[in-house]
Amino acid sequence: MPTWSTAVVAWGVAGVALVGVVVIPRGSGRGAGRSAVRTDRAAPVLIRSAAALLLAASAAGLVATSAWGALERRTPGEVEAAASGREEVVASVRLEAAPRRASATPWSDEPRRRAAGTLVELTVDGVRTEVDAIRVDLSLPGDGDELGFGSTVVVEGRLAELPPSSRAACRLSASRILETGPAPPWLAWTHPLRDGLAEASARLGGDGGALVPGLAIGDTSRVSDDLQAAMTTASLTHLTAVSGANCAIITAAAFWVAGLAGLPRAGRVVAALVALAGFVALVTPEASVVRASAMALVVLTACATARAAGGMPALGLAVVALLALDPWYAADAGFALSVCATAGLVLLSGPLATVLARWMPLPLATVVAIPLAAQLACQPVLVLLEPVIPVYGVPANLLAAPAAPIATMAGLLGCLLLPVLPSVGLAALQVAWVPAAWIALLARGVERMPIAGVPWPADISGAMLAAAAIGAGLLLALDDRRPATRRRRALRGASVAVLCLSVGVPLGLAAGPPLLASTSRPADWDVWQCDVGQGDAVLVRSGDAVMLVDAGPDAEALGACLGDAGVDRIDLVVLTHWDADHVAGTAALAGKVGGVLHGPLDGARSARALEPLVAGGATHAEVVAGAHGTLGAAAWRVLWPRPDAAPGNDASVVIHFVTPDFGAVFLGDLGGAAQDAMRRATEVGRVDLVKVAHHGSADQSAELYGELGASVGLIGVGAENGYGHPTGSLLELLENARTVPVRSDASGAAVLRAVPGGFELWTERAVGVAGAP
Repeated sequence: MPTWSTAVVAWGVAGVALVGVVVIPRGSGRGAGRSAVRTDRAAPVLIRSAAALLLAASAAGLVATSAWGALERRTPGEVEAAASGREEVVASVRLEAAPRRASATPWSDEPRRRAAGTLVELTVDGVRTEVDAIRVDLSLPGDGDELGFGSTVVVEGRLAELPPSSRAACRLSASRILETGPAPPWLAWTHPLRDGLAEASARLGGDGGALVPGLAIGDTSRVSDDLQAAMTTASLTHLTAVSGANCAIITAAAFWVAGLAGLPRAGRVVAALVALAGFVALVTPEASVVRASAMALVVLTACATARAAGGMPALGLAVVALLALDPWYAADAGFALSVCATAGLVLLSGPLATVLARWMPLPLATVVAIPLAAQLACQPVLVLLEPVIPVYGVPANLLAAPAAPIATMAGLLGCLLLPVLPSVGLAALQVAWVPAAWIALLARGVERMPIAGVPWPADISGAMLAAAAIGAGLLLALDDRRPATRRRRALRGASVAVLCLSVGVPLGLAAGPPLLASTSRPADWDVWQCDVGQGDAVLVRSGDAVMLVDAGPDAEALGACLGDAGVDRIDLVVLTHWDADHVAGTAALAGKVGGVLHGPLDGARSARALEPLVAGGATHAEVVAGAHGTLGAAAWRVLWPRPDAAPGNDASVVIHFVTPDFGAVFLGDLGGAAQDAMRRATEVGRVDLVKVAHHGSADQSAELYGELGASVGLIGVGAENGYGHPTGSLLELLENARTVPVRSDASGAAVLRAVPGGFELWTERAVGVAGAP
């Protein structure tokens, strides 16, 4: 088979290269003359360099070969046929992690759980087939917690093939669970420990109680979304991801205890390996855990053979081995960050501590250098994930550094003691709660600080700029202050230029457009369409009173829009209906809203949207056609829905807003038939502005738009949204109605001010006047 022959060649080349690196002598440096000495010294260096390059190339070839073979075996014929045909199947899956709660879909209230698993058996049309360990992304109904790492579950559902970039070959959406089976004994012992820790930490309360399981064993199931966001802002999420630090603590503790017991070196290594294996089973083998365990295994093997194992060689061997065994680690951001952080600690922490010791005591310099080295090494990868440079990441990690090991060790000790000595175990968890609460307090504090992050260019260009800035900065910072030669002066000058350009250009690009926008944006606006992606969020103002129609799909985007508009209090919020693209952003409104108008309630979907508003002190009322009120100098009335309407698009709250300067109608997601029914049931008359229904879908009433005769039509729509919004037929309809479309996908945020004859329109990309033609 070509795959195996290529692999043999790759391993052979790797072996030859390794011999070249290790065996070739450095050279004695003896020769007849100066020329001979130089040749004698240079030849082995060149050979060793060539051998090192050959070793790197063969390792890359080995990993590529492994990826090729894995793709060839990814989906056997019977699995591919079941996935392409979307047939109902019965599948037996072995779980690789405990299922976690997943967000409910906008169209269903049923709770779901997701877990990575391995498909081991498949039954299609009564024909049972054993499958060779195919990875699946499993979606389960219900919210029970009876399943854990290593458990087996038999489900009925449908398979869908995933792209090759995904670690899982298929997604298995289960409609029902037919049977569950326990994990094997060598894994089952971890389930009561994890469950006991989760239950006990829940009784501790607060953010500290939510963080204890994460700090101890990487279980973040109880960490709320807002706490997770705060941890991300503060660059502290790595503390709840099991990594090399946790594995180092476990192996060192086991090594020390075995030494106290008088075991020889081999016995201590075995004890450390057993402890490490148990720890991996307890925390489940996630990417960072596997990487750290592989590196620890290399180091322990070196200890057993009394050979030195440097940090970088151990890391390199671990990475190549893991990528050869599982090439999809190459696309795992957690794995990449783990490797980068380890490399940063190995290569940079020492030199940075030496530099910092010029201005502070060496112990303090060492403490500061550790998080700084990890942050610098990880930053290019972090930019790929989120194009923001955290301002307070290093200080936050510095303040959290003393607390994290205490929380980890006390939490792990409590987890192990709870089944045998519950009181002692609970006491250990209470000790762990104190540093965990401190870490949560740090995260919350950083989140509230101004300028928590500096915007940075996205994608590969941003990562390269970050790498260039970090590299140039390190060259300047680590300069050993030797007398400057011409070459060193040139290198310093080039480093200064690269640093200035790689930092100045992104900061200028980030700060320039918002600064220009803020100076050109009209302050006395009447209508503000927020750019929240594929969704609706429109602010309307009358005097000092503000109304918001819908909250969009993204709380962060809505919060940014409110900040740009200078709105910190909203008198009235209208939630037209309960689809996520209209209400998922309500978390940004907590504590800022006076009252809420909405249509017919829809169970859990409406409860999720209203919860942050009600918790923040807002009142809410269900409205139907005929409801009316005032907002500042403006009057509003509800045109739709009818009483007893069932929740959905056609029960959208349609509101007519009239000020002394303009009139507007907001149509929610009302469909064409419902628009015609509303038009026949009530007389609206002509208006100046219409919020186009359903993001510009084709389901519209041309008669309604013609009767409204609006000069401006707002369309809240995301770029490349996949729905084809706004449709060509809708744009043609608006043209026939002489309504100018203002699309958030094309213009970004749009700000309108009523002027005689129409509106003055400002957008993020253009300024003009929209009025009646």
